[in-house]
Amino acid sequence: MSMRDVSAYSLVHATVRALYSTMLAPETWNTLVQAQDFDALLNVLSKTVYSPYLQIERQELTPRRAVYQIRWHLADVCEKLIRLTPEPGHQLLLQLWRTYEVDNLKATLRGIETGASWDQVRHLLYPMTRYIALTTADIEKMVRSGDMERAIELTRHTPYYETLVHALERYRAERNLFPLEVALDMNYRRGVWQSVNQLTDTDHEQALRVVGTVLDVNNLLWAIRYRVYHHLSEQEVINYTLPFGYQVRDRDIRAIAAGADIAQVVRGVYPDVEVSPLISGAEEGESGLAALELSLQRHVVKMCHAAFIGYPFHVGIPAAYLLLNEHEIRDLTVLIEAKSSHLLMEMFASMLEIQPVGAGLPTTPPQTDQR
Repeated sequence: MSMRDVSAYSLVHATVRALYSTMLAPETWNTLVQAQDFDALLNVLSKTVYSPYLQIERQELTPRRAVYQIRWHLADVCEKLIRLTPEPGHQLLLQLWRTYEVDNLKATLRGIETGASWDQVRHLLYPMTRYIALTTADIEKMVRSGDMERAIELTRHTPYYETLVHALERYRAERNLFPLEVALDMNYRRGVWQSVNQLTDTDHEQALRVVGTVLDVNNLLWAIRYRVYHHLSEQEVINYTLPFGYQVRDRDIRAIAAGADIAQVVRGVYPDVEVSPLISGAEEGESGLAALELSLQRHVVKMCHAAFIGYPFHVGIPAAYLLLNEHEIRDLTVLIEAKSSHLLMEMFASMLEIQPVGAGLPTTPPQTDQR
């Protein structure tokens, strides 16, 4: 990488390092996991980087609203790093940012399908104000239209319109959101690969390690879900997954589609990832697959942390931080839901992706004063 590129990434690196230092420490996770209830959890979060986003009236701060509010932190750091990152890395971060717009679009379509009101949908969305094709006003109009075809027509000015229109015929025939959602997902993932492949030298190498791993894991998991949960045919599994990847190859996806032993395929790609013994031939079940998904997501987290070791002037640094922040918010979402539902610690602590049990967290709930 040239001195010009080093100069361009120096501000990005300094900014990401500062943001990285504000991620929740193991001691904070420990305190959050042991919080007695939702109010106690909010009290702990009020002393973290998420505090400014929770400064609203307590009666309005429902669990759903709390999740929405902490997502504003991800929005703020995403928009900041997109602005600071030079081309062509800028385009990769833009594409990573669009995953939340795709998720918002899918949530909108689900809301329309189920007849949900705008108030029911709005706080399920990721907050997005810049670098977007669909504004909150656009999404509100779609929800209020109450009709799938009218809603899709409202996306005509966006890059998602053609994808949705092409999948609309199958939706009409099946009256199922699956064709629309899978079309959006496939188009998005191809766009990410294209952004990675536009990079060169260290940027390309590091983007493959970080973003390529995320895409690989998602592709592998989609193939497994399609086969086990949705019972799709071999050809359908192949059609709805990517035929290329960083470490996950077309042969791996085809093996899963054809009914191969899932554990064997996963171990062939990721020898160090823990694979549940429940995933084996006819014995594969939901509990084993949930454990596998968690193991693979922890592998992604590990890869993201590894990006911070070594030469720092590349797009892998901001990409890794943004992915880590997403995982942090996903874990906080688990905790918010658990604490608001008064679940025992052993029912949720092992589900955390960033700070799992065994990394300093107790496995039994603390004693409480019963007086």
